[in-house]
Amino acid sequence: MNDKLNILWTTDNKDTVFNMLSMYAINSLNRKWWDKVNVIIWGAAAKLAGNDTQVQTEILEMLHTGVTVEACKDCCDRFGVTETLTKLGVSVRYMGEPLTQYLKANEKIITI
Repeated sequence: MNDKLNILWTTDNKDTVFNMLSMYAINSLNRKWWDKVNVIIWGAAAKLAGNDTQVQTEILEMLHTGVTVEACKDCCDRFGVTETLTKLGVSVRYMGEPLTQYLKANEKIITI
């Protein structure tokens, strides 16, 4: 059984990032609720993540905890944040095919 959680992050709501997304992702690993947690930045979330230093600090904290973070390259390019997110350690790539693979593999996905 695959004990991996994917969190599809599409919201640009900063309160949700701090009070749900990163909190749950970090605690999921620290408390061993999931073996792996992967955050996928997509849509408006790419703009927020690329332009807000507090959110970038939170991404670094997630990465430090062991959360993997991916981002949609097309979204990042549109918002001009590809270089910023790449420098943070985010894996920026086209996400349509990977997300489809996660879904077809019946991996757990929650969308925020």
